[in-house]
Amino acid sequence: MLPQVPLATRALIVANLAVFLLQYLIGGAFEAPLALWPLGPDFHLWQLVTYAFLHGSVMHIAFNMLTLYMFGSAVEMAWGRSRYLTYYFVCVVSAALTQLAVTAWMHSGEPTVGASGGIFGLLFAFAVSFPRAKVMALLVPVPLPAWLAVTIYGVVELFMGVTGAQASVAHFAHLGGMAGGALLLAWWRLQRRTINRL
Repeated sequence: MLPQVPLATRALIVANLAVFLLQYLIGGAFEAPLALWPLGPDFHLWQLVTYAFLHGSVMHIAFNMLTLYMFGSAVEMAWGRSRYLTYYFVCVVSAALTQLAVTAWMHSGEPTVGASGGIFGLLFAFAVSFPRAKVMALLVPVPLPAWLAVTIYGVVELFMGVTGAQASVAHFAHLGGMAGGALLLAWWRLQRRTINRL
């Protein structure tokens, strides 16, 4: 299955599809302990990661897995498996922490599911690694350089989060995934500079 996709990206896609199948077969009893609940009695530490393997609909998982396939594959091949997986899960956790802060501020009781925080982090990584690569952004139906397309996505997510458009979408979690990725890249660069000075 997906023989042309590098191993870590393939494993993430297969794991997400397997979990989605379990969601379909088992339903709420399977989803409830794994979704990211707001801070309170239903929240558990493992949810900072497990929520990213759950999805709310076929369209939700289809869009996320297509994006993971398209952009994650390129990033994994450029960075290597270990760095790629570290980056992806840092983005997943930073998206979760951002969403927890937002739900606490808004006094929301709704759980969050989806790999989008990690996916948006990968979009940022792709734009940093291949800034001039041409991509088709859904919002602008013409090829754009990756850095511009991802910047547009980030601005749109911020606008929708601030205005409350698409209230069922965790826009700030998407931005949190990108921010976590940006911070990790900055940390790696600082480490490289420090090593080069020694």
